[in-house]
Amino acid sequence: MKVQATEWHRLDVHETIPAQELCSACRISEDELKELLDYGALQPVAGETLVFSAEWVVPLRHATRLRRAFDLDLFTVGLIIEYLNRIEALEREVKALRAHLPAHQPSPGHVPHEGPAPWREPHGRGAQG
Repeated sequence: MKVQATEWHRLDVHETIPAQELCSACRISEDELKELLDYGALQPVAGETLVFSAEWVVPLRHATRLRRAFDLDLFTVGLIIEYLNRIEALEREVKALRAHLPAHQPSPGHVPHEGPAPWREPHGRGAQG
């Protein structure tokens, strides 16, 4: 599966990507990829050696960009990947829960406006004295 740079965010999570392409797409070496595997930050597809789900491309790219920007070590990159995946899962869960709310109900956290309407300055020519 050869992926163009503009298509990384559109990958099907059911597709697989070999380690060499994952390294190329995320700008890391194979040694760095193996170190992330040792930390448990990435999981290869079950039964496959060094073949990964395409779902790893986006969080790994994001984490490696942060690594370069802030001069982070690979252990920290592994933590970032874990947290990015957790955030993604929580966002999906919130979206699913919101889908079950009745349409006429405001979303949680919405505070209805209480009290009188705010005062506004009159505009136009008649407003000047």
